Amino acid sequence: MSNDQNPIFNVQNKKIIIAITGSIAAYKIATLTRLFVKAGSGVQILMTPAATAFISPLTLSTLSKRKVLTEIISEESWNNHVELGLWADALIVAPATATTLAKLAQGICDTIVTAVYLSARCPVFLAPAMDVDMWHHAATQRNIAQLTIDGCRVIPVGNGELASGLSGEGRMAEPEEIFALLENFFAKKIELSGKKILVTAGPTYEALDPVRFIGNRSSGKMGYAIAEALANRGAEIILVSGPTQLEINHARVKITRVESAQQMYDAALKYFDSCDAAVLTAAVADYRPMHIAEQKIKKSDTVFTLELEKTPDIALALGERKTAAQIIVGFALETDHETENAMAKRLKKNFDFIVLNSLRDAGAGFNTDTNKVSFIFADDSVKHFELKSKTEVAQDIADELAKQLLSNN
Repeated sequence: MSNDQNPIFNVQNKKIIIAITGSIAAYKIATLTRLFVKAGSGVQILMTPAATAFISPLTLSTLSKRKVLTEIISEESWNNHVELGLWADALIVAPATATTLAKLAQGICDTIVTAVYLSARCPVFLAPAMDVDMWHHAATQRNIAQLTIDGCRVIPVGNGELASGLSGEGRMAEPEEIFALLENFFAKKIELSGKKILVTAGPTYEALDPVRFIGNRSSGKMGYAIAEALANRGAEIILVSGPTQLEINHARVKITRVESAQQMYDAALKYFDSCDAAVLTAAVADYRPMHIAEQKIKKSDTVFTLELEKTPDIALALGERKTAAQIIVGFALETDHETENAMAKRLKKNFDFIVLNSLRDAGAGFNTDTNKVSFIFADDSVKHFELKSKTEVAQDIADELAKQLLSNN
């Protein structure tokens, strides 16, 4: 359907900040602004002083129907960078020069663009633009990697003739590509509306006495990222969390906090039957002490013997009671024979797919902001992913879960 036939856009009524930095590609932002405005978005333009040499603020204020902001301090209080960071549904830095990428990666705050970036609570999209050698330089790639870890979404650069006359990677994505990416992003945010999903996260602590416990190094970051990613797509989330320092503030996420494997087992079984899916990210202790001392155990003998018993198997219990309409996603953290062990676990516990990560992979595992995973499906096919931020891994998991849930309808 053409624009003239008044289509419904996923970006309609969305508040979009477009932050322009000093690149020749800045001229393309007139087209991008027009696309968003025509689709019914509210557009606020920010510009670095260098960007104003490439395209006139007057042109962009006319197209956006808002005053273009080029300074951190403005007479109007609404233009405060904190207010802008709270106002937006998305921030697009386009074109994003090598200089600005470096500033964002290091948290340098010296322009309206960098100030709003540091205040933004919304998703951030970066559309790099620079010459081919600058793009491939180790410093630029290091900054891109850091920004990805920080949760930014980097829009792939194009390949072709550049302003220098060279040809190669470094061209900013075309306005139509950027617009389509945002359209797709906001479409995903509502695709799971009406679905209820159980997510378990974090470690469990198994008490030895009133002071000590057996636990593990799980931070809960992966589970919390998945809960937020699914909630952002419209699902109602029941997050059963073991002990962590993490918080989540989302209207569609309800947290039940537990400590032991037994408590997590009881909560998971309580909620599972009413859910469309479960994502079991928690690192649940496999064993617990057979006897919990009522008083603090005193240091006495050189050798201390501890008797352990198995904890209830949450994944197995849910796998046994799941219906054909329900989806279960499991996790496997392995140190050897990773794929074989994960395949056996998926089959035994009746998972629809399992997310495998190995402690032998640098940047994966507990207490990191990154993860490197593979998906193993019911037909034993495997899909490998590169090292990504846990926020990006959560999006990959949400993509696959949404695909399977919607295909069940």
